[in-house]
Amino acid sequence: MTNYFSDALKQVDSLRSRDGYYILAFESSCDETAVSVTKGRQIVSNIISSQIEIHRRFGGVVPEIASRNHALMISGLAEEALRAAGLGIGDISAVAVTRGAGLLGALLVGVSYAKALAYARSLPLIAVNHIKGHVAANYISAPDLRPPFIALLASGGHTYILSVKSMSDMEILGQTLDDAVGEAFDKAARVLGLPYPGGPEIERAAALGSPLYPLPRAFKGDKRLDFSFSGLKTALINTVHGMNMRGETYSINDVARSFQDEAVGVLIDHTAEAVKRTGIRTVALAGGVGANTALRENLTARGARDGFEVLLPPKKLCTDNAAMIGVAAYEMIREGALPSPLSLDADPGLEIN
Repeated sequence: MTNYFSDALKQVDSLRSRDGYYILAFESSCDETAVSVTKGRQIVSNIISSQIEIHRRFGGVVPEIASRNHALMISGLAEEALRAAGLGIGDISAVAVTRGAGLLGALLVGVSYAKALAYARSLPLIAVNHIKGHVAANYISAPDLRPPFIALLASGGHTYILSVKSMSDMEILGQTLDDAVGEAFDKAARVLGLPYPGGPEIERAAALGSPLYPLPRAFKGDKRLDFSFSGLKTALINTVHGMNMRGETYSINDVARSFQDEAVGVLIDHTAEAVKRTGIRTVALAGGVGANTALRENLTARGARDGFEVLLPPKKLCTDNAAMIGVAAYEMIREGALPSPLSLDADPGLEIN
């Protein structure tokens, strides 16, 4: 074991000034099993197996089922990722894996497989923070991007405004104090009788509706850049239940539009305020909710109005994938990160710094 880490350290040191090497990356933090081969900031292959149809019948992700399906899929996906890249395991220079945050059992599948592979093939292991992986997706679609920049990270489990100075140095300017925005979308969809996952369903309904129902905003008039979506979700529930009790007819599309406009609006307003306060004029969108068309279009329009650049990764790179983990690992190596020891464990509550 000691020899393994010493050898891994030497290998990582030799990679720091190089670009043309391959990383085999694993992501299993929730309900997508993903394996990718990356080269610098480029995707060589990116294989994703989604469990949405499995969990839809339960109205959300069941952690035990997610873990078992990761265990069934991960080995075959690793072989498929290498095959799609036209490479063998002997061509790989490092292994990267999501350590956290996420579901413990799901994370353990990826971490255990990556550790075993790294040890068996004498490859350095790089543990990646899932949140930082989402930020790194922007390096794929904008390969010339350099810090500092503002990242708006909006996903099912996290909502942050970050000042990104490097992969190892991300300052939290604002964060949710309760529900993540993606979680709020899922809960709103459930109230409206829409299937899981709720984000795409709310978006589809909202596209056909009008914002007829006023909904509250937390911290209105407050100077903080934090978020709270619990009150918005509760207001939606009360609005719908009230109309149902009174026997009033209403359009699900209109309610969805009212909810989406407020959720998206507060994300954009706080991000624009972060730009104003920091003077950083580049905003990178990240996370699964970053695939929401209304958020993408309105954030871009706000940037054009207020004079800041908005970077939008392709929608397929906003949702969970392993390519972002591989690129994050590449950036970490460049910045001087050490390889992980074989004692590495999953950390479902892993913080940003």
